[in-house]
Amino acid sequence: MVPSLSGNENPMESKEAKPVPKWVIDDLRKMRNYPDQPPIIPHSIEGYQLTVNANRCLSCHRRELTEGSGAPMISVTHYMTREGQMLADVSPRRYFCTACHVPQADAKPLVPNTFKDMSELGFKPAGSEQ
Repeated sequence: MVPSLSGNENPMESKEAKPVPKWVIDDLRKMRNYPDQPPIIPHSIEGYQLTVNANRCLSCHRRELTEGSGAPMISVTHYMTREGQMLADVSPRRYFCTACHVPQADAKPLVPNTFKDMSELGFKPAGSEQ
């Protein structure tokens, strides 16, 4: 039997909502939890326009604008088609950033996390045994 994420409370009962967690906006890049995890957004995106006609993220993270903004460049994979063909601009399938990248909230996990990184299990990176 898998325990319910909502606990033993009646799901149809009305109750006061918990306060919205605060966003972590320290502008520090966070370590990823697994190799292909999309980086989280370390700054506020409140009021950012992200529509078919406008993408405020690209005003700092687009390849040709990173020198002036100091923001990390979006991955070269964002300039590729599904078939691996390079494009001159961001691929339409990678245009809506918040489909994969999210801001970090200072929130308590819904369920306990027992994940351990390989380094915590005693495995050493290749070439480190000298």
